[in-house]
Amino acid sequence: MAKASWLNVNPTSGSGNGSVAVSTASEYTGRTARQTILTWKAANVADVQRTVNQAGKPEYVDIADAASAEKTGKVVTISGMSNSAKLTFRLGIGDLDISLPNSYLANSVSTGNGVAITGDPGASAAYNFSIAITVPANETIEAKTRQIIVTDEAGNTDTCLLTLVAGDPYVTIAEGTIDLTYQGTAVNVAVESNTNWTVE
Repeated sequence: MAKASWLNVNPTSGSGNGSVAVSTASEYTGRTARQTILTWKAANVADVQRTVNQAGKPEYVDIADAASAEKTGKVVTISGMSNSAKLTFRLGIGDLDISLPNSYLANSVSTGNGVAITGDPGASAAYNFSIAITVPANETIEAKTRQIIVTDEAGNTDTCLLTLVAGDPYVTIAEGTIDLTYQGTAVNVAVESNTNWTVE
């Protein structure tokens, strides 16, 4: 039985006393342990087999630290990596008025928020995930923010701060002239604005 391709052995042959370094080329990101068999062979000697076990990586979730949207608003996609069987997204503190979609992409598969991921890709390797959030235009002159919090099945959390860039200041007065009667009775003039203004 050949060893698994993920296992490195150096050297692969020798003579007399010696040692063999057993390792992997890169970190194993799956959360489920894996194993393979190493077999030492020599002429006129029975094969000697040893099991090699590699521990799984503890369950984790990692999301981008920050994301931003233009003042005109847009769909913002926030990405990350995990090896969890299930991810749950929720909104944290902030004044940006958004809602989370019902689903996100996990390993390129549409998955319901808080639902077990089809095929459990995290058992054998870390996978990419992304969630697309619709951000409205900013009509104010203040930037707005909101935390996007993701939690894995083990309860580990990570947070992304979504920022909506401040909108442009404006002052709008209805078109046309302001006409007063000879008595000078007050006429109300509507002002629409998102910033401080004066009239002189």
